[in-house]
Amino acid sequence: MSQALWFDPSLVLIGGEWLSSATGKTLALKNPSDGSEICRIARGETWDVDAAVNAAQSARDGDWGRMTAFERGRILSRLSRLVSERVDELAQLEAVDVGKPLTQAKADAVALARYCEFYGGAADKVMGQTIPYLDGYTVYTLREPHGVTGHIVPWNYPMQIIGRSVGAALAMGNACVLKPAEEACLTALAFAHLALEAGLPAGALNVVTGLGAEAGAALSSHPGVNHISFTGSVETGALVQQSAGRNVVPVTLELGGKSPQLVFDDADLDAALPFLVNAGIQNAGQTCSASSRILVQRGVYDKVKSNMAEAYEQLTVGPALQDLRIGPLISDRQKEIVSNFLKIGSDLTIAAQGQIVSGAPDSGAYVKPTLYCDVPSDHVLARDEIFGPVQVLIPFDTEKQALTIANSTEYGLVASIWTANGARQMRLAKRLRSGQIFINNYGAGGGVELPFGGVGKSGHGREKGFEALYGFSQLKTVAAFHG
Repeated sequence: MSQALWFDPSLVLIGGEWLSSATGKTLALKNPSDGSEICRIARGETWDVDAAVNAAQSARDGDWGRMTAFERGRILSRLSRLVSERVDELAQLEAVDVGKPLTQAKADAVALARYCEFYGGAADKVMGQTIPYLDGYTVYTLREPHGVTGHIVPWNYPMQIIGRSVGAALAMGNACVLKPAEEACLTALAFAHLALEAGLPAGALNVVTGLGAEAGAALSSHPGVNHISFTGSVETGALVQQSAGRNVVPVTLELGGKSPQLVFDDADLDAALPFLVNAGIQNAGQTCSASSRILVQRGVYDKVKSNMAEAYEQLTVGPALQDLRIGPLISDRQKEIVSNFLKIGSDLTIAAQGQIVSGAPDSGAYVKPTLYCDVPSDHVLARDEIFGPVQVLIPFDTEKQALTIANSTEYGLVASIWTANGARQMRLAKRLRSGQIFINNYGAGGGVELPFGGVGKSGHGREKGFEALYGFSQLKTVAAFHG
């Protein structure tokens, strides 16, 4: 595929220049739909990360650091337009690279443009405050960039996560070093090309591809990095935080999830059904905020089980470019992980499964979407993050029981409440242990404007919306005595 690309994927971006990695090593990028090699990417290592951090610091000390907020916003707005013009090309890259059905990949490209638009407009609207103080003093606060920010982005939603983290960091005037996942680099590299075309100064954005254990570890531990944004697994997130902690560097972590939807007897089941299913199988279930637990009150349990089973039986899985509801998992390794969970679930009752389409390559990373019913709330499949198209139905009797079950995992990223009872909506929204709560919906259409992040082992810090701008800045207090 490399000949069809409009950029060279084997290069890293450092200081505005596209370069081979310091060692010249490369890695194969695989198409999860059929296992074929797409192209080769640079295997950046410590030397490349060091050069990228130095280039970012030079940008902060130079033109980028002196640029006004509204000028930064204009560049991001131009970048948004350039992304919008190439939505179809970006979607094609993401589909081949990640295995995401084209419709979903296109939605991600549109979201990337929207993030750039939002943060472009917000760049000059982050204000400080004046603080009433002692007579003879004027006290005010300033919001300033951290300096150099590191962004370690996962493979499941490259464009969206680049948009929400790099977009916000650039809007605040930080200079960024981006390390995309080694399984999915194409749209990150394409985005960097478009950023330069939009007029982003050299060094304001640097991209180093490579292995997490090499380039990612070098970035998280680099003493020249002033803030780290990481999205990924709990295990790797803990390592990133430990590594950054040695330099006393703040870290934003968006990690795993085991997000519940709570369905009560008075819920509008027709309205709920599309959300109950799609929130679990979108991107083949490879979503931190996937709703993998469906808690249902007994009065409507059989009805919900029947409706969801019917929907599951119509699900089809196949190559990304066929644009079915579900594509492949990202890799054979992820397929093995999900398959092992399905083996663990052999003692459970399967309510329904989808099907892999005829002719799907045996070399693709496909699994059947699976819906389990009558699952004990302490079962492994109801407790652990699977990161595949697997959902469990758990019955409950009372509101108190539903709350206990919902809060019984180590995660707390997203939760949804389906009920017509306004008082119940408010009670549960306050008591559910989760960073985002949706009432009679799930996901709110992506919600560029909505702060996103978790509690517990789902991480800490917030991205998206204005909260991301606050997170990618630090507060300075100025107290002026004038008598």
